[in-house]
Amino acid sequence: MKLAVIGYGHRIRHMVKEIIKANPECYVAAIVDPREDEIRLQYPDEVKRAAFYPAIPDMLGAIKLDGVLVGTRCNLHTEMAVQLLPTGIPLFLEKPVAISYEQLEQLERAYQKSDSQVVVSFPLRNTLLVQTAKEIIDSGKLGTIEHGQAVNNVPYGGVYFHNWYRDERITNGLFLQKATHDFDYINYLLGMRPVMISAMRSKQIFKGDKPAGLLCKACDEKDTCPESTIGREDLGPYCCFGEDTGNEDSGSALIQYESGMHAVYTQNFFARRKAARRGARLLGYKGTLEFNWQDNEINVYMHHTPRVETHKLTIDDSAGHGGGDGALARNFVGIMQGKEVSRTPLEEGLLSARMCLKATESAVTHTFCMI
Repeated sequence: MKLAVIGYGHRIRHMVKEIIKANPECYVAAIVDPREDEIRLQYPDEVKRAAFYPAIPDMLGAIKLDGVLVGTRCNLHTEMAVQLLPTGIPLFLEKPVAISYEQLEQLERAYQKSDSQVVVSFPLRNTLLVQTAKEIIDSGKLGTIEHGQAVNNVPYGGVYFHNWYRDERITNGLFLQKATHDFDYINYLLGMRPVMISAMRSKQIFKGDKPAGLLCKACDEKDTCPESTIGREDLGPYCCFGEDTGNEDSGSALIQYESGMHAVYTQNFFARRKAARRGARLLGYKGTLEFNWQDNEINVYMHHTPRVETHKLTIDDSAGHGGGDGALARNFVGIMQGKEVSRTPLEEGLLSARMCLKATESAVTHTFCMI
């Protein structure tokens, strides 16, 4: 099966590898990316069968495709998807699906006119951890979930201040970069629609008066700064204490759901090492369920009997995101074969992006925002 890639970056390269692992008959046949010489030099084996095209219309007019993956920077996701949706070709779309209300509306209109199957890159809901938690919740063992608490302390958060992510014109902040994943899996586990959100964000660490555009390697403090990327160039080249460093470094949101219950979510980008944590605690009247991706374990605490149930999961994380990336890849292959439908459809991507935009609006205006 012939794949096309729009924006041949690190994340999409990884997903292509997972797709080929799921079905070795898949290969990259077309690429739209202005860096052809660089890509062919860096990844000769990966792109040896690929033709490069200057734009999507040129590609669509030249080759018959089985699936297309969009892995551009965030501000271009909507633009690329809008060009591809009318074709009906299965589409893998990186998150966030939009970074503004205008893009959100544009993408929604295009999707309503299309019959394309879209897989949004939401691996967390597809992990064994969340699937097992969903099974327990849906069994009724905990009663109806009436409160949620979720946290994401990101140990590699420097990447959002050293790299291109630091440009808010591309990202529109870190709710859209990170919380979009967490809002999606929370919605999935609860099985309810969010109706209102209130949020707050802070920038307390990654700010400063270093010159705009300063590179770590050119800084006088490169050998003593704890955030120096010398020797860790994968995090990005820029000084994170420059006057041009964008993005908040922590944020929190309160989300009300249609039943009246609410959940709280908080994220942080300067936690390090063992302070890392990503997971949730969901409380019903009968019991509480808690999980954390750092230890791949689910604990169920029963409220009215002296019993704690522990589910230790054996997870192969070689696929990435706790196995969720492999599940996304297998689902996309199934869609291209006409055997499956999307488990992370664009409706969910649109909802999560809207929640993130409303959270950002709330943090700026200090108001509760209807979703």
